[in-house]
Amino acid sequence: MKPSGNILFSGVGGQGILLASEITAYALLEAGLDAKKSEVHGMAQRGGSVVANLRYGDTVYSPLIDPGQADFVVAFETMEAVRYLPFMHKDTKVVVNTHKIAPPSVATGKALYPHDILEELTKLGIATFKVDGFDIARSVGEIRAANLALVGALSSFLPVKEEIFLEVMKKRLPRKLEENIAAFQKGRAITS
Repeated sequence: MKPSGNILFSGVGGQGILLASEITAYALLEAGLDAKKSEVHGMAQRGGSVVANLRYGDTVYSPLIDPGQADFVVAFETMEAVRYLPFMHKDTKVVVNTHKIAPPSVATGKALYPHDILEELTKLGIATFKVDGFDIARSVGEIRAANLALVGALSSFLPVKEEIFLEVMKKRLPRKLEENIAAFQKGRAITS
């Protein structure tokens, strides 16, 4: 585990991307690292793309991740995993929710959702970890916990003990704590 890194969270509005990046940032801070976060959520309320940049290390001056510098990409929707391909490098690890959300062009029949989109990442040699966040969320009884399943999968790559993540969740999650922790742990089990 590297003591510094760059994490790009991407998805569609309403998936809990901002909460996931916040939980991760606070866990890194609690572990004694510096962490800076930035988010863009322009058309999120209309199902548009949402992205959060999170950088951590001994000292971090800017939260923004340059192209080719993302060590981790956490994609909350399948197509979002490849949208940020220019930010990846040969050692990037991609944690991706296998859930697909049809963009308006696909929903209206003007385009097709790309078939086998994740195979393109593996063809490029990028380590891809598939997580069915919604299946995990359903299994713990809280459909909104899919984001914590993805954070759990990401957590096993970060220099932060699981207990720190759990403490941060206890402080930051106002409701359904047990279900969110269960989703986190099931996600973590996939990549541990």
